[in-house]
Amino acid sequence: MKSTAEILTAAKSAAGNAALSTGQKNRALFTMAEALESNAAEILAANRQDMENARGRISEVMLDRLRLDESRIRAMAEGIRAVAALPDPVGRILSENRRDNGLLIQKISVPIGVVAIIYESRPNVTSDAAALAFKSGNVCVLRSGKDAFYSAMAIVRALRNGLHTVGVEEDYVNLIEDTSRQSATDLMTANGQVDLLIPRGGKGLIKACIENATVPCIETGTGICHLYVDRAADFEKALAIIENAKTSRPSVCNAAEVLLVHRQIASAFLPRLYERLCAPGCAHPVELRGDEAVCAVIPAKQASAEDFDTEFLDYILAVAVVEDTEAAIRHIAAHSTHHSESIITEDQAAAALFTARVDSAAVYVNASTRFTDGGEFGLGCEMGISTQKLHARGPMGLEELNAYKYLIYGNGQIR
Repeated sequence: MKSTAEILTAAKSAAGNAALSTGQKNRALFTMAEALESNAAEILAANRQDMENARGRISEVMLDRLRLDESRIRAMAEGIRAVAALPDPVGRILSENRRDNGLLIQKISVPIGVVAIIYESRPNVTSDAAALAFKSGNVCVLRSGKDAFYSAMAIVRALRNGLHTVGVEEDYVNLIEDTSRQSATDLMTANGQVDLLIPRGGKGLIKACIENATVPCIETGTGICHLYVDRAADFEKALAIIENAKTSRPSVCNAAEVLLVHRQIASAFLPRLYERLCAPGCAHPVELRGDEAVCAVIPAKQASAEDFDTEFLDYILAVAVVEDTEAAIRHIAAHSTHHSESIITEDQAAAALFTARVDSAAVYVNASTRFTDGGEFGLGCEMGISTQKLHARGPMGLEELNAYKYLIYGNGQIR
């Protein structure tokens, strides 16, 4: 087993030699995608081992997030091909300025260097992160959660084989082999070796990285996403959006966790919501946890104060009645993690107020929060969803994995 220090040394060396053309990168990406598909049997066997080890220790929803099948592996490969089809972000001239003294000053995009990603039990993150880092000219150091380690190892083995096939250094893609907490700490404090750390997972992981990292770190992921049903909402539209945002895949960060309903429509809308999400025959019944106003209308479970600050990642939805759009905005400001929020309304003035005042990375009008995703935003896939404002915000694609530098061309000028 390679030590974390050995892997970081190899990654730093690879980053120092990184100078691949767009054509070389794209050829390698297509070969990496092919390697995933041709090694599907090995990857699925490793995933079965992870599933067996995790069963009984994590919820069924989380097991589904961990599970791979042939269609999910094909989707991972297609994600890599989608990244290959995107424009190369490296070397773009972002701005150009000719000074009075004759100096030509260009601002150009450059790779960040070594990008470390600490993530939990989502095997697809392994290939997504590797593809984005590689196309953007970076070297990635992946640190998977213990539950997905064998899957991640098999995926990385396939990706490195793909690089080797086209004569590209395998150390562009690296997986930490130590799954103890110490390896995570090592990445957080690898000054001079890690240029950017991206945690992708639950609240605990992100909090640990933000508080303990001495390398640059981007806050991502935790999604207490809100839906607000305005008094001018189309009920059928609202019900379809809520059902999708909550139940299509509750274990991901863009799933809705809190529903706010305008008081003027609560008595008419809430019974229809209960029938849609909770009635016998629902494929995935949702547990509604409501405030007093909600519980006075439908048989919801009484919500605690903590429920409105919880990322359930399950078939649970906290529901509250609010006086108006202003009150909904105040509630979101108090409880949101600044990930994704949506208003459902046919009132353009209410929509304009909501989009102007809600301070989150993605703000929707009449659409599900489940679209906050790199693939859905046309980025191929994503490195994570940044909920901060500095450098990157929202789904992080190729552009967000580049920094910039200035090139200054002169002809003997002195100051």
